[in-house]
Amino acid sequence: MRDYWLSKLFFDLHSSPSLGEAYRADRRKVLDRYPLSLDVRAAVERDDVAALAPRVNPYLLRFYFVVAGMSEAEFLARVKAVAPPAAGSRRG
Repeated sequence: MRDYWLSKLFFDLHSSPSLGEAYRADRRKVLDRYPLSLDVRAAVERDDVAALAPRVNPYLLRFYFVVAGMSEAEFLARVKAVAPPAAGSRRG
């Protein structure tokens, strides 16, 4: 299920460079502006891709992690770690 306030936060951070700068400078101060549930806020504070991915559009998720300063390689590694194996792929 999508989370409106999480999506709004991610959209705002992406669309406003000054807000992105403020976020990197003091994440908690910016997060206080959004009525996120405690579990969602904790996931944001931990940069928990697995917890955030089902709650937001994938494009907004990626934009958020760019703004937050996560490298492309780290983001992709985290996404791959939580992604289910493709249909027909073999493990083992």
